[in-house]
Formats: sequence, structure tokens, C-alpha cells
Amino acid sequence: MTASGPRTLLGRLRAAVRARHYSPRTEESYVGWAKRFVVFHGRRHPDGLGEAEVRAFLDHLAEGDGVSASTQNQAVAALLFLYEAVLSRRLTLSPQGIVHAKELQRLPVVLNRDEVRMVLAQLRGVSRLVVLLLYGSGLRLLECLSLRVKDIDFPRAEIRVRAGKGGVDRVVPLPVRVQGPLAEHLARLRARHAREGRGGGGVPLPGAFKRKAPGAAAEWAWQWVFPAARTHRDLVSGEARRHHLHESAIQRAVRDAVRAAGIAKRATCHTFRHSFATHLLDAGSDIRTVQELLGHRDVRTTMIYTHVLNRGGLGVRSPADTL
Repeated sequence: MTASGPRTLLGRLRAAVRARHYSPRTEESYVGWAKRFVVFHGRRHPDGLGEAEVRAFLDHLAEGDGVSASTQNQAVAALLFLYEAVLSRRLTLSPQGIVHAKELQRLPVVLNRDEVRMVLAQLRGVSRLVVLLLYGSGLRLLECLSLRVKDIDFPRAEIRVRAGKGGVDRVVPLPVRVQGPLAEHLARLRARHAREGRGGGGVPLPGAFKRKAPGAAAEWAWQWVFPAARTHRDLVSGEARRHHLHESAIQRAVRDAVRAAGIAKRATCHTFRHSFATHLLDAGSDIRTVQELLGHRDVRTTMIYTHVLNRGGLGVRSPADTL
């Protein structure tokens, strides 16, 4: 980056995303779609392409690659942002222009309580602790792995989720069952942190906070609850840094545990969040409370779990059961 700002297309795209404080995941997603769009059209610059080329790319995704509606809509959002925020051109959203794909409403996969116990019985160590939090607190996997020590409030039995999906903070319960194992886990981490000292690898700090309080990177309160085992060298500062545990490690452990438990469902880490919501509603929790705990902006998103509760349609008794 020069004094006048980035000159490459992707550099300008990254700068535009960061200026709007979008998440790092959104940045990587938008950059990825921009690359795919450029490659699809023979590496031509998007400034020389228009709605017809964007439609051709989206048609290829839907018909050639067979992507889901949500994936196609993600590509639409990325390309609209590229043209409007970076190239200062507006693409038409109309039947003749760029349209969003219709997303089908699918019921989430949910485990019953016995199945949750069966999966947990197959897990050990950090993987088991993470899954207990996914199910016991309704966290998304990345929300759980990016927790910092200061976000855990043992006296109040709460977890503060910082900048969750949509950049919204929220408070979720810290299950009593998790408190003991989590406290022991943090005690081991704190002992290691004390042994390593400042040279052991500080953690990345959010936004401008790293300029305001650079020393906080080595403070215990800012450390990851689930840190990676190894440190890496920061490309800019050259200092040792420690990232949080990678999602793939937990995803792999859950996949193996579900298979070992003999559960014939396509259960993933996110399934435990679905199960958290469904079991709360089944126990009589108010749907607005569940909405707050999940961090949903619209209660209609939370209402999908009411469809899972009453199998057979609205809780009616099947006539076959009266024979």
C-alpha cells in the first residue's frame, strides 16, 4: 500500500471492506469471488465487464457448478460490492439484471439428548470442552474458538460473545457442567503463559486497540481460551504470535465422534447449536429469549426450530398410531 492507497483491484477491494468494518471472513469471501469472476472471464478486468458478464458467471455457478442458493447469493453480494464500492458502478437488480437466488427453507439437523451424550462420550480434552460450549451455550464454532479469557465470567456464569455474526455482542449462559473443566483448562493455560512470558507469542488485538495498547497482546485477559499449540511469525512486525485453535481440528473431531457413536445423521459442529435452541424451546423457554441467546436479528429465523419440535406436523397424532 502506498501513501495514495492500494492500486491493485484486490487491494482496493480489501481496503473498501475494511473501511466498512466488515469481518475478516467477509473480506476473504469477497476477494475469493472477485478472483473467480476475473478468472472465469479470461482474466479480464471487471471494469470492462458488465451485467451480462456477471449474469453469465452466476448462471455458470448455478447450472455448471450446481452451487446452493445461499452460495450464489454470496457471490451476488460480493460482485455488487465490487462494482459499487470499488469500481463506482451500480448493477441493476431487476428481472433483466442481477437477481438473488431463492433460498429454500430447510429444517436443521438436530440431535436428541441421548445422541448428544453419545457424541460427547466419544470426545476428549479440548474437543469435548468446545462441543459442550456449542451445545450448552448455543455458540457458533468460530465464536467459541475466538473467545478470550476476559469473556468468561465465572461468578455470573456468563459468556460474553464479542462481535458475533453481524458484529453484534451478546451474553450467553456458562453451563454449570462446563465450569469445572473450563477452569482447570484455563489454569493449565495460565501456567504455560507465565512460563513463556512476553516472548512466548502474544495474541492479535482487535482493530485500533493494538495501537492504543500494544502491550495488551501479552496480557492474560486477552489470551485465547482455546489457543493453537504453535506460534507463528507475524509478517509485518516479525514477532511471535499465537492464533486460536483452527476450526478444522474441532470439525474433524466431531465428524469422527459422530461416526464412532453410530449416529445416522449428517451432524456437524453447528448441529449442537441447532440442538441447543430446539431443546430450550422443548423445555418451555420463550422464543424471544432463545432469539436473544442465538443472536438472531429476526425472530422468524429462530422460528425454524419450532418446526423441528413437533414431528408429524403441529404435534398431531398420526392416525396410524390408533390402529
